[in-house]
Formats: sequence, C-alpha cells, structure tokens
Amino acid sequence: MLTRPRAVFSTLCPPSINMLPDLRLNDHLRLRKQHPCGSYEWTVTRLGADIGLECKGCGRRVMLTRRELAKRLKANLTEHKEEPHDPNPDS
Repeated sequence: MLTRPRAVFSTLCPPSINMLPDLRLNDHLRLRKQHPCGSYEWTVTRLGADIGLECKGCGRRVMLTRRELAKRLKANLTEHKEEPHDPNPDS
C-alpha cells in the first residue's frame, strides 16, 4: 500500500497568508480589488482580531479579519522607520 506524504500547511498556502500583516493605526493600504466608489486605497482605523478600514474615496468603514486582509492586501503605502531595540531601557 502506497501512502502519500503529509502536506505541510506552509507549502499549500501562499506566503501572504502565512505572514499576517504587521499594521499600525492610520496606515495607508492598497487592496487588490477596487471598491465600488473607484478607490483602491484604505486607512487603518482599528486594530485587534479584526481590522477596521476606512475607504479613502468615499469614507465607507468596513471590518476584516487579519486573515482576510492578508489575502486582499496588495501593499502598505506607509513607511515605518525601524526603531533600534534598547536592551536596557532603564539605564
């Protein structure tokens, strides 16, 4: 009897699903599909298990799970400066 090797989750899913997006409030995002108003751009208004987004074109607000946002996200247009990690913040 032949057995198939077990599939690993990371090999079946695209990389964008495995890495959930690291977001901050007021980030400017571009999604893959156009909103009915014609805009592709959104602003992050809420962070948590669900992400709140506001359309830059018409002001419509929607809530998406992090996983759903990871599928729909094309680019984060906000640049974040990396803050150096200080191992001893008290000194």
